[in-house]
Amino acid sequence: MTAQLFELMLKAAGYTVVISAASIAIGLVIGILVCAAKLSPRPWLRWPASLFVSFFRGVPLLVQLLLIYNLLPAIGLTVPSIVAALIGLSLCTAAYQAENLRGGFQSVPRGLLEAADMAGLSPWQQFSRIRAPIALRLTVPALVNEAILILKASSLISVVGVIELTRTAQNLAASTYEPLLFYSVAGGLYLAINWLVAAGGSLTERALRRGRLA
Repeated sequence: MTAQLFELMLKAAGYTVVISAASIAIGLVIGILVCAAKLSPRPWLRWPASLFVSFFRGVPLLVQLLLIYNLLPAIGLTVPSIVAALIGLSLCTAAYQAENLRGGFQSVPRGLLEAADMAGLSPWQQFSRIRAPIALRLTVPALVNEAILILKASSLISVVGVIELTRTAQNLAASTYEPLLFYSVAGGLYLAINWLVAAGGSLTERALRRGRLA
């Protein structure tokens, strides 16, 4: 492999990271809103949120991408392939992150909330000082795992015409007749990226534990 071809692989890996990071960030924002709706006592909020989670967790991501890619032009929205890919990845990860967050909030010990009520803390104070910090500590491992899954799942967006790491490896393998080499390099780059994400998650967990013990 020449230096120029390896540089192409690195650029594709960087593009994959940007797409995945954007999807995870957008998905987290949507996931927070969906989580709040699922925890709401109002059925008109809870039921649509439950339907959203059921759909995007129950339908394969590949089908979601193809559906969104073909649906947008059908309703008169002509967007680049990357936009359709971002929408698909973001909505899919939002459903999983919403469930991760919901599990974290529901795991907050009820005794702490009762003690907070007795101490006269307002609902916002209970949320910001008790519920959110505890839920965050509990859900960090699941959120990091979801980030890794989305990084790997981003290889599917090539089906809607986005040239990311996997598609770049496919193109180079086809043009050089060296599939083993380029797929091995792609696998190594995915492994390195995911290792960095996992390491960052471990550092975040330790920082949160130190904050709890401080």
